[in-house]
Amino acid sequence: MTASQNPPSIIDSFCRFELSKPNQLFLSEPVNQVYQNFTWQSAGEEIRKMVTAIHSLGIQKGDKIAILSKNCAYWVMADMAIMMAGCVSIPLYPNISPNQLNELLLHSDSKMIFIGKLDNPEKMLTGVPKQLVQICFPFYPIKNCPTWSDIIRAQKPLIGKPDIDMDALACIIYTSGTTGKPKGVMHTHRAMNFAVASFLKANPTIQTEVFFSYLPLCHVAEKMLVECGTLYTGSTMYFVESMDRFSKNLQDTEPTMFLAVPRIWEKMQEEILKKMPQKKLNRILSIPIVAGIFKKIIRKKMGLAKAHFIFTGASPINKALLEWYSKLGITIMEAYGMTENLALSHANRKNATKFGTVGTAYEEVIVRLASDQEVQIKSAASMLGYYKEPGLTAECFEDGYLKTGDQGSIDAEGFLSITGRIKDQFKTSKGKYINPAPIESQLLTNALITQACVVGHALPHALALCILSESAKNLDPSFISKDLSDFLKTVNADLEHHERIAKLVLIAEDWTTENGVLTPTLKIKRKTVDDRYQTQYQSWSSAEELVIFSDGTIS
Repeated sequence: MTASQNPPSIIDSFCRFELSKPNQLFLSEPVNQVYQNFTWQSAGEEIRKMVTAIHSLGIQKGDKIAILSKNCAYWVMADMAIMMAGCVSIPLYPNISPNQLNELLLHSDSKMIFIGKLDNPEKMLTGVPKQLVQICFPFYPIKNCPTWSDIIRAQKPLIGKPDIDMDALACIIYTSGTTGKPKGVMHTHRAMNFAVASFLKANPTIQTEVFFSYLPLCHVAEKMLVECGTLYTGSTMYFVESMDRFSKNLQDTEPTMFLAVPRIWEKMQEEILKKMPQKKLNRILSIPIVAGIFKKIIRKKMGLAKAHFIFTGASPINKALLEWYSKLGITIMEAYGMTENLALSHANRKNATKFGTVGTAYEEVIVRLASDQEVQIKSAASMLGYYKEPGLTAECFEDGYLKTGDQGSIDAEGFLSITGRIKDQFKTSKGKYINPAPIESQLLTNALITQACVVGHALPHALALCILSESAKNLDPSFISKDLSDFLKTVNADLEHHERIAKLVLIAEDWTTENGVLTPTLKIKRKTVDDRYQTQYQSWSSAEELVIFSDGTIS
């Protein structure tokens, strides 16, 4: 398929490649360090048998079917089977609590659930309502749960290409809960097609690619770029076995297209700097011939030697980090979008990348800034609405424009910069509003800090809660205190008086998805940060020192 063609439905596209390249590798998943491979034909056989199995189980067209699993080959096959059966896919995060799982399954009216690669499947199953049909994936059997292989053994495969109503509901994607309770975002097949067509038109050199899947497939960016990207271009999709084996699997795969969220890029930078301190790195990069060889070695070791499309998204990335990678010969293109518009809004492009911006709008995407600088988007990729939430849906649109909740600015060339979230703003006890995002971006330019969250609702002055980088944790506390005290004074000098940070607090515990501070795409949940630490805000504000170690370390 060329980028100029209007793409078929995701089902039509799959069926075409199933016939035109039956023996080409489609999905490859490492299980116990051995890659399990599926060609377009062998995957098609599994999918088509599951379609008939779904119907034999009494599931009707339009019924909702959930997927609860980490990324794996059968995740994609289950998603395809659901859509080919005329049902609605409900992808769920694999690390939610059993209680939240129960809430989402009931809220979505799911009739059936595929259960796959999980850290604690027995615990998760306690959240599955008893009336749901349950099927577990091969490679990840669960006691007393029928397996995919058992279910399809007696089934004949669906023949031919099923008719898909392009305006029918294709999926309900639940938001990750950054700003509160997850909401079910409804999208049609037609909206998905529009999003893919727009992406391909903006990137005409995309051909048959190699994708690497590790970010949750239930997140809209991974679903649209990696899953749909593979299906619409007849490409190959590899999977990560575990985050412990991320580097090895990435090196094995050598993707031609790669997406990472900012936290992943930060972690990769930390790993490089552990082995190559910045001063030594600077020296090497200053020697022309040596620098060229070194850059190739770095890309090879990172697994990005063949990557010609490298993206970041899901949350803002620090401009300094993009510039750092650029010096290594790695140009990261920042993109912007929401679950509510299938991640289709703005993106930087090859030979048209401007660091510090999220790029220009896609074709047929209309953008405007409201009086409060809110970014508002209109396109055929916009959601039908939030499932069972007509009131929230109405609040989300104005004159047909999707209200993103993000504030931004657009330069003369049409490049959009996101300057903050309207809801993230807070008011100090002095009645002054503070937008935390730009301040956090400044704080993250210091190599000692790897995460930052500016807080201060109803306090006289803002506080910055920060996590030290791995390398910084081994440094002398007195050095850290001196460095960050001087750094904070420099940051404050460029801020308005009411924005200045009163104290920089170094939090002892890391912020992770496991302890609930980060979303599955590694964004900070501000409400969770406030809930966890606000009882200490007053004492931190009253402390004498400028840099505070929350574990009581004496600097």
